[in-house]
Formats: sequence, C-alpha cells, structure tokens
Amino acid sequence: MKTYKNLYPQIYAFDNLYQAFREARKGKRSKPEVAAFEYHLEPELWQLQQELQEHTYQPGPYHHFYIIERKKRKISAAPFRDRVVHHALCRVIQPIFEARFIHDSYACRVGKGTHRAADRAQEFARRNAYCLKGDVQQFFPSIDHALLREILARRIADTEVLWLIDQILHSGAGVLDSEYTMQWFPGDDLWAGLRPRGLPIGNLTSQFWANTYLDRLDQFVKRELKCAAYLRYADDFLLFHADKAVLHGWREAVIACLAELRLKLHERKSVVFPTADGIDFVGYRIFADHRRLRKDNVRAFAHRLRTFRDAYRRGEVTLSAIQPSIQSWIAHAAHADTYRLRERLFAEVTFSGGVRS
Repeated sequence: MKTYKNLYPQIYAFDNLYQAFREARKGKRSKPEVAAFEYHLEPELWQLQQELQEHTYQPGPYHHFYIIERKKRKISAAPFRDRVVHHALCRVIQPIFEARFIHDSYACRVGKGTHRAADRAQEFARRNAYCLKGDVQQFFPSIDHALLREILARRIADTEVLWLIDQILHSGAGVLDSEYTMQWFPGDDLWAGLRPRGLPIGNLTSQFWANTYLDRLDQFVKRELKCAAYLRYADDFLLFHADKAVLHGWREAVIACLAELRLKLHERKSVVFPTADGIDFVGYRIFADHRRLRKDNVRAFAHRLRTFRDAYRRGEVTLSAIQPSIQSWIAHAAHADTYRLRERLFAEVTFSGGVRS
C-alpha cells in the first residue's frame, strides 16, 4: 500500500488556507464569526499559517446544540478558524483516501448524496427479491480514536500531518460521551472504558473520517462477501440478494467485521426483508417502481410550513427569508412520487398578509 510523506507544507501553504477559508465560508457569510474573520482575513490566515508551521496551533472550544431529525442529535460546532484548518487538511489528504473508496458510498462525497443513493437503492431493488438493512448503533459517539488514527497512518506517513490530526481528534474527545452507552467487546478489560472515542457531528473532518473508518466494512462486503448489490450512506447500509438465507449469513459476517472496529449493529433496525415491502432509506420509502416520502418527513414539513405561515402573517419573517427552506424541501420531495402531496400541502397552507421582502 502506497504511503504519503511531505504533505504538511501543502496544508499550511497560504493559497491552500485561503481556498479552505472560501470553502468554509460557503453559506455562512452572514454569521458574525465568519464576517469578523473575513474582515481581518490576511492577518487571520497568516496567524494560522504561523501556528501550523510552529506546531503551536490549538483548536478552540466547541459550541454545542441539539437538532431533532427523527431523533435528537447533539451537534458540536468548532470555531470558524478551526473549520478553516479542517478544510485545509481535507483538501490535501482526502483525495488520497477517496481514490480507494468504493463507488457506492454516498455520504459527503462530491457527485454523490441522498438522491443518487436513493436511485441506486431503487436500481438494486428492481433486481433483487430481498434486502438486508444495516444501521450502526451510536456510530459517531462510538468511533475509536486509536483505531481511526491507525487507519489514517497506514496511508499518511507524514508525522507533522499526524500531529495535526491528533490535535483535531483530541479536541473532540469526549464531546459525545453523553450520547454513548459503553459497548464491550471480546478481550476488553476495564481500561477499555477509558479509550478516547467519538467524532463531533458537524466537523468536515468527522464526515470524511467516518467514511474512512467504515471503508473497512465497504471493502469487506465487496471483496470478501462478494456482494454485488451494496451501498452505504453514512452509517446506514443496504445489501441485496435473491436469497434471504444468504443475507442472514452475511448479517452475521457484518456483525463480526464491525466488532473489529468496535462498532455494533442496531439489532432492531438491522433486518432482512422482501424488497417488495419497501426500503426505508435516506428519507424515502423506496420500492422497485416508485418511491414515497417518509411519513414523519411529511408531518415535520407540514408543521414547519404552518409555523412559517403564522410567523409571516404576524410580520416576523419575510417570504424571501423562508423561501430557501421551502424550496429545499420541494427539491427533496420532487425525487419521490409526491406531485399530488405537494399540491395538497400548499393548497392547505397559504401565505397572505405579511411582508414579501
């Protein structure tokens, strides 16, 4: 396996930091923290460059908040200057690992995403009678730092890059401890409970490292199980086959593979079933010849739409402020058979009496 050295100067190169700033800024220019950084852009970037060169860089504290998307999730947002460093690091090392990723890994990758994942799942459903749906239990809180660093170090032989990776890993250690229930594996002793674990949901590095961590599973399913119809989006994955007995056997093999990564399947959610029943995946209920939006997605949007309408009528928001959220949902819904659903929703909830811009 090829290893890479002399990468660190590429990370702290001023042009790389500038491009990293531009990427980190996308969609966030109006935020005070981002605006302040941009106002003093050159001094900020020179300061970052110096800290990286001299190995004095230290990540700042995270800002934590919760979102509810089917379930409650803790999001940990790094300071903006740290997000610039995350982008600078990923710009250099991510292509090294991307070259090895399987085609059918769809989360947080250029040219992939939920809609292409749904298309691929539907394609596999047309050709196979059964599906094994896998869901990793407490995935981001469970990611083991020592194992992740070992995986990264197999390709990255630059000690300075590994130093920077360590800074980012250590800054996020423990931020998801409240979301984690200790899992024990064969051979563990009492010290296993003290192993640093968890990647903050919200970091660019966390999304990239999650794909890198689960690439072991992807390679195992494709190369050792020889599963021709497999895809993964983050910690949700699907295996397809004409014979459900084969899938039950593969389920046990997947459990053993994940245990090597100190991960466990969510037992209740990881089942074998006929594809004719529909596949709950990336926000859709997917069938061989059509797909629907998940019911909880429709209920949540209907509630959000009524909230927008009421706020608009009170003059608290403008149409231009709420339009991006509505258009985003419409774009997502349009990838399912939802034309009449959309007509009904927007017929029931009309906007009048507010401020348009």
